[in-house]
Amino acid sequence: MNDTTDKDSEVMDEWAAAMAEAGVEEEKPAAKPDYQKAPLQDLHDEHHPPQSEEVNLDVILDVPVTISLEIGRTRISIRNLLQLNQGSVVELDRLAGEPLDVMVNGTLIAHGEVVVVNEKYGIRLTDVISPVERVKKLK
Repeated sequence: MNDTTDKDSEVMDEWAAAMAEAGVEEEKPAAKPDYQKAPLQDLHDEHHPPQSEEVNLDVILDVPVTISLEIGRTRISIRNLLQLNQGSVVELDRLAGEPLDVMVNGTLIAHGEVVVVNEKYGIRLTDVISPVERVKKLK
């Protein structure tokens, strides 16, 4: 044996003696488990229904979301942004009378127009984006 193998053997013996003295049994490699692969279609349970069943959305109905209305957008430099003050006018990319975008958590879900009800602003939805179109925009 070479010098390195002798040292490794001595170290292993010292560890084995120390472990025995501490009352810790040496771990033996586990025997290879005897198993069979389960087909994926058999793995469905009540928490993960198969795709063909209708999904119950009741669990998310009380999750709060943020709805925002977008009148329009524009891009300006930081220099121009810092020069804005009371009375400044910022030109937007929409024409007067165009519908507003209704966004939920930043995703467009509808278009609408501003209404006033009991001296409070509101929005009347004029066009709701279909769920299929919303999902396409997420991808």
